[in-house]
Order: sequence, then C-alpha cells, then structure tokens
Amino acid sequence: MSDIHANWDALQAVLRHVRRKRYDRVAFLGDAVGYGASPNAVLNWLHGLGPSADIVRGNHDRVCSGLDSGDYFNRYAREASSWTYERLDERNLEFLRSFPEGPTELDPDIAICHGSSFDEDAYIFSVYDAQQAFESLPHTFIFFGHTHVPTLFSLRSENGQQSLQARLLSGRRTVIKFEPNTRYLINPGSVGQPRDRDPGAAYAIFDQVSLRLYLYRVPYRAGVARRRIIQAGLPAVLGDRLLHGA
Repeated sequence: MSDIHANWDALQAVLRHVRRKRYDRVAFLGDAVGYGASPNAVLNWLHGLGPSADIVRGNHDRVCSGLDSGDYFNRYAREASSWTYERLDERNLEFLRSFPEGPTELDPDIAICHGSSFDEDAYIFSVYDAQQAFESLPHTFIFFGHTHVPTLFSLRSENGQQSLQARLLSGRRTVIKFEPNTRYLINPGSVGQPRDRDPGAAYAIFDQVSLRLYLYRVPYRAGVARRRIIQAGLPAVLGDRLLHGA
C-alpha cells in the first residue's frame, strides 16, 4: 500500500477489507502523512506493525517530519505539512524521521520505492520514466507509489528483443497474472488520496507463489474524511478532492 496521507477513514476501510484476506507482511511505499487530518492515528498503526512491515519514506514524510523544507510544494501541501509537523507527537515524529529512503530490497526478486527507483521524488507516468526505473534496478518486481494512480508497466524480453507496455489498472477487483521473461513496475495506487477519478481506497496483495497481483478499490466514507480536514482548519480543497478521486 502507498500514500495514506493521514486519511484514517480510508485506512480503516482497507484494514476491514483485508481482514478477509491472507497475507504475511505489509509493504508500505511512502507518504503516510500530509494532506489529511489524522497523522498520529496513521503513524500509530504503522508503528504497531513492528518488524512485520517494510517501509520506505515518501516526500511528504520527509517534509512533514522537518527533514526537508518543502519549498517546492504547492501552497496547500505546504500548509498541510506545517500543520502536520506542529501536531505530531514526539514518538511519531521520531518514527517518521526513521523511515528509510528507498529503494529497499525485500528479496532478490522484489524491491520497493516511493517515486522512481533512482530518485524518491521522481514520478513514473510514462514508458520513458519506466525505462529509466527498470535500468536502475535489476529486480523482477518493483513496487512504487507517489503518482496516486494504479499502474502496471511490463518489460518483456524475448528472442533478444524487449518490449515495454503500460496499463492503467481500474475496477473494484483486478487480477494480474505475471508472465515469464517479464519484469514489472507496479503502483498499487493511493489509500488516502486517489487521483484516477475513483475515490475508493486502493491497495494490492502480491502472491509470490502463484505470481498474481490482486488490486482492490474499497469504498469508504470520504465525506467524513473531508469533514475532518475542514474541521482541522486545513485547506478545504484537500477534502473536496477526496470526493472525486482527483
């Protein structure tokens, strides 16, 4: 999962949904906080996972913890990062600062990062971006976040030739069967602030045995999350966008 952005209501919906599933570990791809009104609740949950979670930091994690100025953020992101920094309790501030910079190898076939594999702040939107990311890491499966858009890039090698394809992932439940002689860049989308015109919280389960990916979109009370943002004094636009997945 990726990009919770302090949206406790969306995260709770995902946790209720995943209780009916089987999984071994949680891989979190960054941006636990920023934008949303519940940073301490989200960080308390992540901290409670202990060694059963693999975490990389996102750009908002870096700025909201005071490790970076955020001068490059837009006005609303800067306001939210300042608000978050002022409200993090001491334990969560230190925990957030401890998030490692990606990429991180989970095993010889799998790596995770926030942005691109060569730059945690770089976005992967195009096949050109994906090609650079593939060249930076050797792993078969590279999971990334940052764009808030569920996406699959596949790099197939056959008879000495390579072909790179991109696919946007949509729908309440999408199943991907991975193919041999192919490498993958996979974005599971955003839990707390989707930007693909679907307001449902997004997460994925990767089955390393069957070589399948299950991507889910979970409806949640986005209006409640919006109200929390407005009541907290954060910019209303940060709540309005939750209603539309924009």
